Amino acid sequence: MSLPLMKLGTLALRTLSKPIASRLKKEAAINPKFRTSIIGIAQANHRLTTTLQRRIYGHATDVEIRPLNEERAVQVAGDLIGELFVFTVACGALIFEVQRSARSEAKREEIRKQEIEIMRQRDEDIAKQMEFLMKKLEELEKAIKGKTLTSSQTNYVK
Repeated sequence: MSLPLMKLGTLALRTLSKPIASRLKKEAAINPKFRTSIIGIAQANHRLTTTLQRRIYGHATDVEIRPLNEERAVQVAGDLIGELFVFTVACGALIFEVQRSARSEAKREEIRKQEIEIMRQRDEDIAKQMEFLMKKLEELEKAIKGKTLTSSQTNYVK
């Protein structure tokens, strides 16, 4: 019962993170301090992606890459921040799910170990009982042989 609820909860968390990400993008464009810091991030991201694209397509990479204008840089950085937020939330949900699964598997393994220990103890108890019964059987056989010998000896005396 809890597994479907957990999966539903992580899905809801990822879905709810999207509006938060869009709010982050809007705030990034409005806040002046944040805006100036993300412009540098956007320009670095633009240079990196442009260089990678040029390498992939086999174009020269030693050319000068023109920087983005300020509005475009803020938009790109806002998109990047929003996507990073959604990605971080999804990764967090994934890590949580993996840890939950690992804990569940560890509990199952512990239960299996306990069951094996119970079976081993039961086997030892049965082996002890068997040994005890074998000794009793030997004693009974000796007693029967002893009685048989004494009764056969008394038959010869008569």
